[in-house]
Amino acid sequence: MIRVTLPVLVLLYVALLLATVLGAWIYYGWTRTRRERRAFHHILRCTRCSFEFQDKSDAALAACPRCGGMNERLRLSRL
Repeated sequence: MIRVTLPVLVLLYVALLLATVLGAWIYYGWTRTRRERRAFHHILRCTRCSFEFQDKSDAALAACPRCGGMNERLRLSRL
């Protein structure tokens, strides 16, 4: 039988609980940023009229529905 004192047992319990919460926090934060990146991949802003529109095609150039200007698909910058 392994002998463990009460303070060590409480410390192990708290450390395991905090490690589980930290792991869940990291996992859900990672999946949230992946979903946001995937959702914003199709949203563009026109360089002429600043109209934001959605273009689900994978073409390099997308036409603005408001002014007809051609816009490049740029990568979104992260803060």
